[in-house]
Amino acid sequence: QVQLVESGGGLVQPGGSLKLSCTASGFTFSNLAMSWYRQAPGKEREFDAHMSVAAGITNYAASVKGRFTTSRDNAKNTVYLQMNSLKPEDTAVYYCYAPRLTSWGQGTQVTVSS
Repeated sequence: QVQLVESGGGLVQPGGSLKLSCTASGFTFSNLAMSWYRQAPGKEREFDAHMSVAAGITNYAASVKGRFTTSRDNAKNTVYLQMNSLKPEDTAVYYCYAPRLTSWGQGTQVTVSS
């Protein structure tokens, strides 16, 4: 069955960096676009980044553009989210999402705090 497993979350100080990974199984990863979302406490889940099948095509939410970068390694069935210049307001549970399959991972917690 379709499975998405995120990893790489943790506690980081403001201005720091983290790299999240999402490893997929149960479908042909290279054929599908992938996205990243996040959900902060008490807020709706919101879009962060989208990576097309063609790895050079991405788009980002205004709140993360210039700080976050998504990439993929089809040989490893993995999509990444490199997060730089992190801010306390980036604190959330981060999810990867396969739009064509409407499948979500379990999420990984990112906390930005001094």
